[in-house]
Amino acid sequence: MPKRPTQKPGAERRPFRPDVIETYTVSGQPAQLMEFLIGAMPQRKRTTVKELLKHNQVAVNGTPVSQFDTQLNPSDEVKVNLTREFQVFYNRRLKIVYEDDDIIVVNKGYGLLSMGNDRVKDGTAYSILRDYVKWADPRNKIFIVHRLDRDTSGLMVFAKTQEAKERLQHNWNNMVLSRTYLAVVEGQPEPAEGVVKSYLAENSQFEVYSTENPEEGKLAVTRYTTLRSRGKYSLLEVSLDTGRKNQIRVHMKDLGCPISGDRKYGADSSPIHRLALHARTLRFIHPITRRDMNFTTPIPASFASMVK
Repeated sequence: MPKRPTQKPGAERRPFRPDVIETYTVSGQPAQLMEFLIGAMPQRKRTTVKELLKHNQVAVNGTPVSQFDTQLNPSDEVKVNLTREFQVFYNRRLKIVYEDDDIIVVNKGYGLLSMGNDRVKDGTAYSILRDYVKWADPRNKIFIVHRLDRDTSGLMVFAKTQEAKERLQHNWNNMVLSRTYLAVVEGQPEPAEGVVKSYLAENSQFEVYSTENPEEGKLAVTRYTTLRSRGKYSLLEVSLDTGRKNQIRVHMKDLGCPISGDRKYGADSSPIHRLALHARTLRFIHPITRRDMNFTTPIPASFASMVK
């Protein structure tokens, strides 16, 4: 009896073939992209160059472009992918702020899980970035370094290599130079600037709470400064000496000023229909190059409108 095929015809995994990419650096005077490419690739016809531009196969300083009269400056890097178009990343809930061979820094939207759980596997920040890096090469991987709560927006860093992941995770407290958050809270904290310190524990309903007993919880230290107040709400800048689960949310409740939209921790209102907590700045030492990496996002417009 003939053997049944184990796979459908054509379903066999083909070996990965890397893209063929040519790289050119602009030297001398500024130039327009089309004319630069014609000069840099004299072996190719003008119509061929037009087709490469039309199909997003040309990138300037890492950004795909199709406009023939794009202005180039000395030292600009132009890459031409002769195999296929360059990938253009777009997701309305996740923006790439910075990327290199080792890390990706993103601005995560609220309502988006950092990574999957027992109920949700796809549509997370992790799965979106995993699919993105595998488009370039199916062997590529992405690694979680730290998390933001689902309803907290703002800056996160992911690793693209095992080495970068391990260096960041094992030395997180030393490599992260600064992390600040913005929070719109109910009421006006007294004093306007201060430190909240307690031990945080978690009950059987997965609610985190403060205790003075060091044997019951883990030490958490939160620093805050009031930036402005208007009526019922205040905009605070918050920084963490420690990184405990729900730390800012619990400590704002302890202050008597729960974060707007945070029903779990005592908020009465939710005028912008979200938790008003945003990871605004992230400064850290690059795990491989040791460069000082410093990122800042604007104040969310909805936050500003509450204290305008």
